Amino acid sequence: MARGRSVAMAFAALALSAASAFAQSYPSKPVKMIVPFTPGSPVDVLARLATQHAGTRLGQTIVIDNRPGAGTTIGTKVAASADPDGYTILVAATSFAISSALYPNPGYDPARSFAPVAMLARSPQVMVIAPEVPAKTVAEFVAYAKANPGKLNFGFGLGTLPQILGETFKAVTKTDIVSIPYKGGAQAITDMLGGRIQMNFGTPPTLLPLIQQGKIRALAVTTDARYRDMPDVPTMTESGLPQLALTFSAGVVAPAGTPEPILDTLNAAFREALKSPELTASMAKLGFAPEPRTRQQYATFLADEMKKWPPIVQASGIKAE
Repeated sequence: MARGRSVAMAFAALALSAASAFAQSYPSKPVKMIVPFTPGSPVDVLARLATQHAGTRLGQTIVIDNRPGAGTTIGTKVAASADPDGYTILVAATSFAISSALYPNPGYDPARSFAPVAMLARSPQVMVIAPEVPAKTVAEFVAYAKANPGKLNFGFGLGTLPQILGETFKAVTKTDIVSIPYKGGAQAITDMLGGRIQMNFGTPPTLLPLIQQGKIRALAVTTDARYRDMPDVPTMTESGLPQLALTFSAGVVAPAGTPEPILDTLNAAFREALKSPELTASMAKLGFAPEPRTRQQYATFLADEMKKWPPIVQASGIKAE
């Protein structure tokens, strides 16, 4: 028995030594980040900004690989099956937790298939409507929607926070608004400008220029306090809908089994990147606030997200498309 334990300990020590040696040479080639969103979307832009700065600190390029579709589950599944060697990582936005509640069998287990790496940012959402809708407040919009059942359209990227917000809005206000899913949220905005969509949710900076130009109208933001660049726009709580006080988050995860030293190296690179004044300024233009947390802190945050979203998804009445 003693000899058996000695052999087992020797093998364990050898494996640990090999993993340590591998980690010390990491990264020796470019790292791939899978972004399960369409190119040009807010999450995609955030990923490109963050990886540019983190890559400089790693001493290697981080290459973006866009894999949108099926509520972000397509790209997430690809990442889950990648080798756990630190050369494939994934952007895990709020949809990471939403999709786990929306799709019963996406081909991976978000809690077990991934290891938390680093949190990147958080951001509010703003509810906007088409200017031809004669409503200046959430209450007026609800009244108009009830007076015109089935005549208004709501656009969103499938499996995203805007979808949850819109469906929750419909459920809470008991309004009959037609849901139209898109591969990405940007196309929904385009269709709103074209007159096909009358309600949408998105990040404030993305929509602010259109709001200022009068092409769309902002009704409420999902933050606890009013958004700094939209001081005249009330919060959802002020508008009588505290259920919609939900914010967006984004972070980075890696396939489960990725060596701890590599996870620590990646976390340090992203945390240092998020302290860059240049990156912080660029993120602010997108409406993102940096969140340079430790791996342990991000793991706790993700665990809380996994508990928070299932009941919200269930209450919203959303079904997988």
